[in-house]
Amino acid sequence: MNPLTNIKRIYFIGIGGIGMSALARYFNTQGVFVSGYDKTPTPLTDDLQKEGIQIHFEDDLNQIDKEATVIVYTPAIPADHGELNFFKDNGYQVVKRSDVLNWITENAFTIGIAGTHGKTTTTSMTAHILRDTGYGCNAFLGGIASNYDTNFWSHEKNVVVVEADEYDRSFLKLSPNIAVITAVDPDHLDIYGTPEEVLKAFGQYADKIKPGGTLIQKWGTTVVTSSQHKTIHTYGYDKNEASFHTQNLKVIEGSYIFDIVHPKGVLENITLNMGGLHNIENATAAIAIALTLGIEDDKIKNAVRSFKGVKRRFEYKVKTASKILIDDYAHHPEELNALISGVRSIFPNEKMVLVFQPHLYSRTQDQCDGFVATLDQADEVILLPIYPARELPIPGVTSDMLLDKMKLQHKKLMTKEELMKWAASTQDKLIVMAGAGDIDACIIQVQAILNPAS
Repeated sequence: MNPLTNIKRIYFIGIGGIGMSALARYFNTQGVFVSGYDKTPTPLTDDLQKEGIQIHFEDDLNQIDKEATVIVYTPAIPADHGELNFFKDNGYQVVKRSDVLNWITENAFTIGIAGTHGKTTTTSMTAHILRDTGYGCNAFLGGIASNYDTNFWSHEKNVVVVEADEYDRSFLKLSPNIAVITAVDPDHLDIYGTPEEVLKAFGQYADKIKPGGTLIQKWGTTVVTSSQHKTIHTYGYDKNEASFHTQNLKVIEGSYIFDIVHPKGVLENITLNMGGLHNIENATAAIAIALTLGIEDDKIKNAVRSFKGVKRRFEYKVKTASKILIDDYAHHPEELNALISGVRSIFPNEKMVLVFQPHLYSRTQDQCDGFVATLDQADEVILLPIYPARELPIPGVTSDMLLDKMKLQHKKLMTKEELMKWAASTQDKLIVMAGAGDIDACIIQVQAILNPAS
């Protein structure tokens, strides 16, 4: 029996997270009573409250929904959390977000998009194409799609597009009909231990594809999976050996124009109105899905042209004659590398100032050399202190550690307050701000300083 059918009241611990909030919105549209807790108010929790969802911000047993039949929590919640332990100790059904996604997707035609980076943009592009072309889908996104200003939407068609998260091995709860793997670079080594274990988990994810399904993986990923009972395609930017690949790329007024060669022909003159060469690759994966589903060429091209991107993924916050401010979620060396090369492809002659907030002590320690080599590619770097998220400090692991190893001449460490003073006086035109912590609040302030009219 489908576990979803008997849920009348559901409670979320960590409801403001990007993945949790999508689930909360799903149940809210299903007529379920939804409430929850989060640590701090954010624009996302404000939106959820406007949609009728009850949220509080103290770990307080007096404010919980004791009539809820299902309790959903995120792994980011600490083990000593009072509300979480109350529900666990009193016999409630306490599950992770991945368990609920399993319930939603197991009886649906599921398109799962996984990867250590690129998955949020690819998922959002895919869901937008399916929505814009009239194919239809239910979308669970790991970011806010700028076209719709949400991370979730529903549709009567029993098709689900979902971001398949490798953190905490969550994606192994899914059994997709179409699975995409965008990247398998080492990440979350606090969970996996070694790069080999990361790769192994992605192979296990590929093994979960339903019989008769399709795997679409980035060219060069070395995921080991059986080809039995599934079709395997590859995709890549400028990789002629891949099943789906780009050719004839042009940059015209900040937009990319290109063709995609695919197993049945060529899709010509695709226009992508968002920056970053890596986003051409993400678009190639999304288009590969649409072609696999049999969507018509012109509908796909129109949908890609109208895609406005994902908030905090190569997002222009200021774009005037005198100032360019680009905001990006990049928090891994490969993501930063893609961001920098993407900016260079559009603004080859501008000095680039990169403001970066490292995310997690463990990631900064594990990827130290990669961060240093990537940061050195900018013209000037401003580092903020490490954002700890769920972690306690690791002795000796600081932003200073990165700064000391960098060869770049123009580099400095700043507090958020110092960054605002710098923004008010800088003559630099091109500023790129990146990170997955609370740097997004800084970006809003810097945007207001650089372009008061915005």
